[in-house]
Amino acid sequence: MNNKFLVKVSNIIGIISIILLVYWVFVFISITVFGFKVFRENITETFYLSIVGILALMAGSLIINVMFNLTRIAEKHNQDDLNIPKKMNKKIGIIFGISFPIIFILLFGGDYLTTKKKEKMLISSAKSIIENNVEKSDRLLNYSFKENWIIETEEILDIYSKTDKHFPFVSVIVNDNIDKSKVFLGFRNYYGELNDSIQPKKKDFIRKTTKEEREYLDNVFFKNLDKVRFSASDGKYELFYPYLKNGKIIVLYFSDYQRYGKIGS
Repeated sequence: MNNKFLVKVSNIIGIISIILLVYWVFVFISITVFGFKVFRENITETFYLSIVGILALMAGSLIINVMFNLTRIAEKHNQDDLNIPKKMNKKIGIIFGISFPIIFILLFGGDYLTTKKKEKMLISSAKSIIENNVEKSDRLLNYSFKENWIIETEEILDIYSKTDKHFPFVSVIVNDNIDKSKVFLGFRNYYGELNDSIQPKKKDFIRKTTKEEREYLDNVFFKNLDKVRFSASDGKYELFYPYLKNGKIIVLYFSDYQRYGKIGS
């Protein structure tokens, strides 16, 4: 095996490594900036670790070139041996350029499929929890800003949270007034805030909402909108699930966060 062959092989490996590195950086930036959650944990971790292999290939090809000190000779021979027509170069360049939007579209599609799958799963789980706990859900409907209702609600929500692994966080949202101002109150597990000496205050339970969320809650509480609201952003999934019965309304808020997608194994 002569030096010329070794250098030629190392150059090919180096070029392939650079191309792989460019693709890796593009995918990584796309996932990070746009918050795409596409593949499951094993595939995602393998992708992140693959950078080590790519850098190892680049380092290896560089070492071979340095050892034989034949870079210039290799470049000359490559130009002679790899006499690629200009048309072929143009085609390769076009294919290389088109590949990036295709990869981005695939990542976007994978994230979309993951989100839709998560939405169906959360809605199904929420419906199942309520239907299997009708008595507890009905007790939540009997809202009154009293300490016993708040404590009972905490206990019920704690049961909900532990019932389904897809809902590590569950809270209940109700409509109320403070000094004649309409507010939405949110209740969940508030440890240490309720006791005999300090009575609960409504302002401590005001739920911060976005403009879109307030518009949705207004439609639920004042227009009897019986429609769920699902949102997903950077791995955080939120589900507003209205529960209407006998003229009473509450909204159960379920949320989950996941670092990975649902595609793959």
